[in-house]
Amino acid sequence: MNRAAIREPGETRLPLVISIQSQVAYGHVGNSAASLPMRACGVEVVEVPTTLLSNHPHYPTMRGRLLEAELVAEILAGVAERGLCEHAAVILSGFMGRAGTASAVARFVEQARAVNPRLVYVCDPVMGDADLGFFVDEPLRAAFARELVPLADVIMPNTFELGALSGIAITGAEAVAAARTALGCPAVVATSVPAHGRPDHLAVVTARADGCSIVETARLPVRPAGTGDLLSGLTAARIALGLDLETAVARAVAGVAEALLRTSGEPWAEMPVTAALDAIVTAGEQR
Repeated sequence: MNRAAIREPGETRLPLVISIQSQVAYGHVGNSAASLPMRACGVEVVEVPTTLLSNHPHYPTMRGRLLEAELVAEILAGVAERGLCEHAAVILSGFMGRAGTASAVARFVEQARAVNPRLVYVCDPVMGDADLGFFVDEPLRAAFARELVPLADVIMPNTFELGALSGIAITGAEAVAAARTALGCPAVVATSVPAHGRPDHLAVVTARADGCSIVETARLPVRPAGTGDLLSGLTAARIALGLDLETAVARAVAGVAEALLRTSGEPWAEMPVTAALDAIVTAGEQR
């Protein structure tokens, strides 16, 4: 990515990612899935929560709440006051919870870019999934489409979300490319795309104006929460480290695959992010 901040010779500060998404006390979704692997990649992470929850919602009970948009905006204001926007290589956003939170994040991205034009904004428009439908309300879906997606250098939706944003059914790489054009995004990284002629595989398709790249992985009999959050976090970290988008995505897909290989087949089992950390971070390395 041509906006990524590259360290100057002799500079010791780690590349910085500002990660704005959900937080849980137990389990691995949102920042609770992405932050530790990002740090293990070699970047610093500023975690801004949009929720404080006991666990993800697929357990029989869940405690905690969505944070008020005003509180998230206050935290972001404090991040800006520490001068972190000037130093950030990437802003990553995921689950917002409220339309007002999305608007606060959009203002923050605009302000950060005003002081740091090299900054890359990666937006994971978390709205739903094919097997769940929408799990956010219509005002938040509209805020993603109207405010956050147009600001993004990279969006990282699943096929359900990309179809909802673009109005195009995502049946393969060509549809991802068409959706990117319809949305006017510089880059789209679409997950859970059907792999042409290989029903036992899924593809992650990266579409830019100059073409598409495809990474296929085998379907596994597991369904943990947080795989998209882990993927976007690993991608954002590698962009912050100066890798090109296609390489960043390929490394991230390999890392998520390592986590899934170690995940129980029980419904909504947690990914063993800590136990598999080394495999997640080193997956796809050139040796």
